[in-house]
Amino acid sequence: IYNNYMLKHSDLKPGIKFVLEGEPYEVINSTFIFKGRGSSTVEAKIRNLINGKVVNKTFHQSDQFEEAEIEREKIKFLYLKNKKYYFQFDDQNFEIDENVLGNKALFIKKGDEVDGIFFKDKLIGIELPLKMKFKVISAPPGIRGGREQPGTKPVTIETGATINVPLFVKEEDVIEINTETGEYVRRVIGND
Repeated sequence: IYNNYMLKHSDLKPGIKFVLEGEPYEVINSTFIFKGRGSSTVEAKIRNLINGKVVNKTFHQSDQFEEAEIEREKIKFLYLKNKKYYFQFDDQNFEIDENVLGNKALFIKKGDEVDGIFFKDKLIGIELPLKMKFKVISAPPGIRGGREQPGTKPVTIETGATINVPLFVKEEDVIEINTETGEYVRRVIGND
């Protein structure tokens, strides 16, 4: 009987996904430290792929890890209820907690198709396109010299998120937003 290939501490390089205490992690960066007499450790910064927490950890020569099998599938956002987001894939519904999604929750609309990230048939996260378009549903008139950053104002987009935009952006405009930073990129369609 052949087991899955087990990763050794020296395999933990940036981008490697592995299982630690039953949860999937990704190596952000790692440093191999030779201790003499053939012994070594690896200092690694790792991210939990379920809750996003980043921790520093030291791994020893005796440590072995299973490679994390992460799958990506296109899933459709159905609805939000009690701080849980519901998605559909292959006639199956999956739910994921708002806390796990973090800021990504600000940028998904009902019916959107996004990349679902699965670990052992459980939805553990989503990936959004880097840039997405949203309709502005509420925009105060731009007033220069206010307390906001010079030349910007907060507007509300169709998902309910508030974004700082240039003063010329108005209600009903469609704007492009960087989903990683939450920042305004450009106005796509204006109503001048």
